[in-house]
Amino acid sequence: MIELIPAIDLIDGKCVRLTKGEYDSKKIYNEDPVSQAKEFERLGFKRLHMVDLDGAKSKHIVNDAVLRAVTEATSLVVDFGGGIKTAEDIEKAFDAGATMVTLGSIAVTNPELCEEWIKKYGADRIILGADVRNGKISINGWKEDSAEDLIPFLEHYIKLGVKNVLCTEISKDGTLAGPAVELYEQIMARWPQLHLIASGGVSCNDDIKRLEQSNIPAVVFGKAYYEGRIDVASLRSE
Repeated sequence: MIELIPAIDLIDGKCVRLTKGEYDSKKIYNEDPVSQAKEFERLGFKRLHMVDLDGAKSKHIVNDAVLRAVTEATSLVVDFGGGIKTAEDIEKAFDAGATMVTLGSIAVTNPELCEEWIKKYGADRIILGADVRNGKISINGWKEDSAEDLIPFLEHYIKLGVKNVLCTEISKDGTLAGPAVELYEQIMARWPQLHLIASGGVSCNDDIKRLEQSNIPAVVFGKAYYEGRIDVASLRSE
C-alpha cells in the first residue's frame, strides 16, 4: 500500500496551507500544531511531514520549538524541512526530534555540504526535496528558480546514495487540481528503487489511488485533508 503522510506547514507556529507556495495565499487551519499532530496519530498515521515556512523564507530554522513539542507529544516519525542551511540548523532539527530532514535549497546552493551531511548522518535520514517549477528546481521557499534541471539534479544525489526524494510540482501545490502523476511515473521508471514521495495537488481519495496504481511509494497531502476532501477511514481500510 502507498505510504500516507499528512503534512503540517508552519507559519507563526500555526498550521497553514499556501497555494503554489505564495505566502499571501496563507490560510490557517489549526492554531495548535501539537493537537493537529495528535489527531493524525489518533487517525492511525505513522508519519508526519512538517515544513517550516518561516524558516524557508528566513533561510534558517524558526519553528524548531514546535517540532520539539510535536515529537515529545506523539510517537509519529517526523520529517522536517524548511530553512536548513547550516550545521547548526540540521543539528537543531535532529535535536528537536526529527527522524529525517528534508533538504531542498541547500542541495542546490551548496552540494558539497549536502554530500557531507549524507555521509555524516546516513542516507536514511536525508530526504532530497525536489521542488519543481517549469522543469527547474525552485529554492528559498519557492521564491527563486534555480538553473538546475530536475533529472540531472536527482541523478547527482541518487549516485551519492540518496534513497528518499520528496518531489513537489509547484504549479499543483495547494490547488486541489490533482497530482503530477506522469512526472512521478517518469522518475520511477528511471529509478525504480527510489522511495519517491509525491507532493502537490492531491484533492481526494481517488488521486491517492491513482498514485498507488502507478506504483508511487508514498504521498504527502495537506489541504485536501484540511478541507475535508479525504476520507481517512476509507483510505486506511483499503
